[in-house]
Amino acid sequence: MRLPDFLWRPRRPAPTADSGAGSKEVRRLELKSRRFMDNPALGPYPSLFRGHGIEFSEVREYQPGDPFQAIDWKVTARMRRPYVKRFVEERELAVLLVVDVSASNEFGTRRSLKRDLVAEVASTLALAAMRAGDPVGMLLFSDRIERYVRPARGRNRNLRLLHELVSVRPEGKGTDLDLALATAARMLTVRSLVFVISDFVGARDLARPLLGLSGRHDVVALAVDDPAETTIPASGWVEVVDPETGDRAVVDLGDAAVRQRLVERSATGARALERLCAHCHVDLMRLRTDIPYETRLAGFFAARGRRRLR
Repeated sequence: MRLPDFLWRPRRPAPTADSGAGSKEVRRLELKSRRFMDNPALGPYPSLFRGHGIEFSEVREYQPGDPFQAIDWKVTARMRRPYVKRFVEERELAVLLVVDVSASNEFGTRRSLKRDLVAEVASTLALAAMRAGDPVGMLLFSDRIERYVRPARGRNRNLRLLHELVSVRPEGKGTDLDLALATAARMLTVRSLVFVISDFVGARDLARPLLGLSGRHDVVALAVDDPAETTIPASGWVEVVDPETGDRAVVDLGDAAVRQRLVERSATGARALERLCAHCHVDLMRLRTDIPYETRLAGFFAARGRRRLR
């Protein structure tokens, strides 16, 4: 008997932007992302997402407020007073959100569905790019390209992207990351910052398309997980469904060996994704539906900025 990848239970229908629920969802996402971005402790967009640039410019004498990590210790030792490195900020860096809207994102057990977390993170990143004046676009995919909005600027750009995300009714249920990555590489004509937001279910043989994308663009993978994918309750006989294929089975979750097989399958997929991202020089962050993402997301990008500075 084939064990499905997920214990799936639909929680509620996805709202559409044409409905009252859809309009409320757009407003909710926008307000939450604005509260996140208005938090002064998180710092401005460049330091939060892109660090201090990647092209070295010069050294200058240290001034109060300069980051400790920017100190050039060799020049400081020679001059006997602190100096810092300056870097040229990247300009005209388009931002593209590659967002998974396949059926596996309808899964969730505690705080929210995976699709809710995907939408909140996408909204935050879109607003951050908009505030920085960067052109931002979105590619929604399942086992096909559902929608593509090319990167552009605009005062209400975040609302346009949220409308597309909330209103989409995917024609496909599966996940074709190969197609999504290849399409993003083909559509982007300037160097871009690409966020791939997905649960990476069924991600296989992605090295070639991911290397093709990361070879020219800065790529960040945001993997969305749910605790029930790694902690299986001993709940006895249950019917389980693979949301992407529709396969059904009755499984004895009271059997420790069955639960262990499901957990090992999830862990194997997680390790494979980590190896893939490391091989392709892609930064990877894991997000969970049962853990607030705001502080962890800010910390991830702050650490990423420090690594680039070094």
